Amino acid sequence: MIGDPLFWAAAVPAVLLAGVGKASGNGLGMVAVPLMALAMSPAAAAAVMLPILVAMDLIGLWAWRGRADGAVLRTVLPGAMLGIAIGALAFLALDVRWVKAILGAESVAFALHRIFARHAIAAAPARPPSRWLGGWWGAVSGFTSTLAHAGSPPLMQYLLPLKLDKERLVPPTVIFFTAVNLAQVPPYSALGLLDAGGLGASLALAPFVPIGYWAGMRLVKWLPEPVFYRVLVGSLLLIGIKLLADAFVG
Repeated sequence: MIGDPLFWAAAVPAVLLAGVGKASGNGLGMVAVPLMALAMSPAAAAAVMLPILVAMDLIGLWAWRGRADGAVLRTVLPGAMLGIAIGALAFLALDVRWVKAILGAESVAFALHRIFARHAIAAAPARPPSRWLGGWWGAVSGFTSTLAHAGSPPLMQYLLPLKLDKERLVPPTVIFFTAVNLAQVPPYSALGLLDAGGLGASLALAPFVPIGYWAGMRLVKWLPEPVFYRVLVGSLLLIGIKLLADAFVG
């Protein structure tokens, strides 16, 4: 695998993009698995990316330490664990294209609403954390993350209406996906996806992990807050379109 030039051509940009997306909370890293899948099967790409995502999560825990909103996390993490369990059971039986189609359509609709109703949304008060909404979107995020590493769009649909400032929005995503990705390791192992070849490829790509994450941290600090939120909504729209394309074209 690592002796193939196509592997490096696809995998290095994938890891860098994943790092930027992880550090900035914009979901850009969701393109990592499809990009890496240009050089291997989608299941192998997901397996190679999982240890890399865990490594990025550990960097994020240190970089954003002490800044996470515990009230937000308590609403989403229990549902996420349930979603992971359901996703693991459905991994071999469910056609992922249907999951991508539903998630993509819903993400596009949400993003377009945020764009065209932005003035009304800006004038509306922030929504407080909700155990029920957080549980629902946490479960959806855990489910789609297990099947396709596509957990960011559902989580953003819960977090954006809370109107957290950017320094408070990113840390909960870091802790959330650290827990989600670590919880995925046992089911991935049980399904035989974490083999020696994949783990060797993950290790070979490890030097690129901090580079991508550092670039994402710089992006968060450099962008003004209104622009940062526009980037999040725009990313959600593009990710939704990408999911729809994967479902109906790929």
